[in-house]
This record gives sequence, C-alpha cells and structure tokens, in this order.
Amino acid sequence: MKRRDFITLLGGAAVSWPLAAGAQQGGMMRRIGVLSNLAEDDLETRSRNTVVRQRLQELGWTEGRNVRIDYIFSLGNIARLRQYAAELVALAPDVILATGQEATRALQQVTRTVPIVFVLVPDPVGAGFVDSLAHPGGNVTGFTPWEYGFSAKWLELLKEIAPGVKRVAVLRDAAVPEVGQFAIIQAAAPSLGVDVSPISARDAGEIECAITTFARSSNGGLIVPGSALAAVHRDRIAALAALNKLQAVYVTRFFVTAGGLISYGPDFVDQYRRAASYIDRILKGAKLADLPVQVPTKYQLVINLKTAKTLGLTVPPTLLARADEVIE
Repeated sequence: MKRRDFITLLGGAAVSWPLAAGAQQGGMMRRIGVLSNLAEDDLETRSRNTVVRQRLQELGWTEGRNVRIDYIFSLGNIARLRQYAAELVALAPDVILATGQEATRALQQVTRTVPIVFVLVPDPVGAGFVDSLAHPGGNVTGFTPWEYGFSAKWLELLKEIAPGVKRVAVLRDAAVPEVGQFAIIQAAAPSLGVDVSPISARDAGEIECAITTFARSSNGGLIVPGSALAAVHRDRIAALAALNKLQAVYVTRFFVTAGGLISYGPDFVDQYRRAASYIDRILKGAKLADLPVQVPTKYQLVINLKTAKTLGLTVPPTLLARADEVIE
C-alpha cells in the first residue's frame, strides 16, 4: 500500500510519517511505532519525541536513513485505544514505544510478538504486563515512574508548604482506577492530621465539577497523580486549583509550569531518553528477557513562587533549598 494511503486523522489520533527520501541509503530500514497519550502539538509531546529522536541518533539511528518512526496521538481517548493500537501494529513495526498503562494494555491485547517498551506505567506487575521487574517475560518491558511508597511524599510536601490543610482530595481518572497510590496516601494521612478522599473524573467537565464541589469547604488541598486525563487537562486543573484557592501538589514539572503550586516526581522526559536506549538494543537484537523493568533515576522538586504568593503562602526556606527548580 502506498505511504499516503496510511496518513490518517481518526477521532483525534494522527499517524505522522517522516520523509522517506533516501530511506534506503543506510541499509535496511527499521520501523518504530509510538503510541502517545497526548496531542501531537502538546509541548510535552514535543519534548518527549525530541529526546527519543536525539538519543536514537546518538546510537546510530537516523530518521529517513535507517529508521522511520510512526506516531499515533490518542489525546487521552481511552475508548479508542484498542483501535489505535491495532492501526499501529498493522504498520508492522519492529518495536513499539507506549505511554501509560492503558496504551500498553491495548497494544498487548493486539500483539504478543511485537516488542513493546512502555513508559509511565505505575504497576506493570499488578497490571499483568510483566511477570516481574527483573524478569519481564513476554513481549513487554519498560520504565515505571515510581515505587508506591513514593506516593506518600506528595501528602508530606503538601503539609509542609501549606500546614493549614486538613482535607485533601486525590484526583483520579475514573476510567483507569488506581488503587495502590491512593492506599499509600490514605495510610499516611492520620499521622499528618489530614482527611483524604478520592475524587474521580472522566473528562474536563467532570474535573471542573469534582474540584469545584470539593473546594466549597475550607482548608482543602489537592493531589494530582499522573494520568493521561490529568496531563491532557493540566492547564484547566491548575487554573481550577488557583480559582478555588486550593493548595495542590502534582506529579511532575509540566503542571507547575502551567501554573500549579508544587510538583515532585520523576523526570518523565528522562524516562523517554532511557526508553530510546532499550529500543536501540531491541533493534540490534537484544531479547526482552534481558531488559528488566527499570525505576526512575531522577526526581525533581519544582515550586512556583508566583502561585504560592497568589495563594498567600510563604514557602519554607528549607523547602526552597531542596527545590531543583523555582519558578518566579
């Protein structure tokens, strides 16, 4: 089938192709599929894709010469992920890079033979993607963003920057229930004098309703763990937290650059850089059994002083001293 016949835009998912001019000059062309959970023009998407391409080039893979990369951008549309996964597998990639738990699940349902490297999957063993972190088995391996004990740190930071917080909501994607993280946060709550409750949403409207309803009572705070839903709507979530005077802690930096108060979590872009190294090894013949699931090596604490001032908060000097980045 001709290349142009595959260029599609389906319900917010796009398949984009690199130019193929001179594609065969460097020998056999290898193919990488990418199933992203964000939009193609999202700044975070661009950062992730750029670092993957840069790392691959460092390892000898150049688009249009010896590798081509096919992208599908799901925009957090979980309902159509199985369709997007099937479309990507139909392109016969040598390896697929998948973002998040639901994208990985959809791909594994479609293929048990094409190697899949995931990023940002919180519990790959519990989700059934791998047998163990050390010995994945099957056709899936990758990078998990944290260990569950890490989740309590969000609550601790929230109390440190906003000691008056007594009630904390944890925003969850209703379509992807995440039990482990909430259980850890809930277990840490009594020692910090906080009452923790989940609020769930499936779209922008439900996010607004859930946050606004929770904020009607005083002394409230918000924890926003990682999810495709939260990432897609991060600007709106940060705006709602500010509008409702909610002190909020987020999983990663891009929430804080969108106006959020504070974030603590792994360097997501670094996970994509490391994933590119796994892709390189697979393309060069490595077996998935020899590629264990890895945990983060970098964590970032980011504080938005402008947002803190707007909320009437004074950031403790000890917290500022620990920050990797302070946005003023």
